[in-house]
Amino acid sequence: MPGGSFDHLSLREGEPVALSYCAHGFNSVVMEYNLIQDEGAIYPDAGLDVLSTIKYFRNHAEEYNIDPSKIVTIGFSAGGHVVSVANNMAVSEKYQTKYHFEKENVISNATILGYPLINIEKIGFPIPKAAENDIPQELDLKDSALGVTRETPATFIFQAWDDPVVLISNSLEYIQALYDNQVNCEVHLFEKGGHGFSIARPEVVEKGREWQNNPHAARWFKLSLEWLKQNI
Repeated sequence: MPGGSFDHLSLREGEPVALSYCAHGFNSVVMEYNLIQDEGAIYPDAGLDVLSTIKYFRNHAEEYNIDPSKIVTIGFSAGGHVVSVANNMAVSEKYQTKYHFEKENVISNATILGYPLINIEKIGFPIPKAAENDIPQELDLKDSALGVTRETPATFIFQAWDDPVVLISNSLEYIQALYDNQVNCEVHLFEKGGHGFSIARPEVVEKGREWQNNPHAARWFKLSLEWLKQNI
């Protein structure tokens, strides 16, 4: 799931990532989720978008030639918040009862989070006044670290230490929650990389942002492949 500050979807974090995993034998899709300008609230709608998508592919696994026990979600920046919130909803009896789903049908088998927003209020700039009403009031939706349980999927996290947009404290808070709940986790914090480097290769570099081509930070992708082989 691409990031995009909940008002757009970053193309650089969609198809290029999906094609990279496809090249290594993974059937991949780019999922869209509810944004600020869409009908309905961002949450719980965005989280439900994820759960319904997982359920669809799990129910149609034979048609799409996929293993229903090896479904992985990946989210970047705001998309990381959506993915981690969806994991919380999947294991929560409150949401299971309210939205009539069973955990086994909707939960991912592993999750990858790239420079993820975890706590909506932990960003490197003031929240715009116009966006304040879009912040969910439920604590487990506002701060996805609060919803982590022992049933949370194994998680791979990567981020740059110098990220000026999503503060590194987001990843650290989530890592601590995973550790406290004995959830398997692998973490890679790169010294340099800023925010939004995607796969950090030349094909995703925006004009004037040559720093997005970062061979060192790009190693997260190969590391994630190795991690996936061990965890799904």
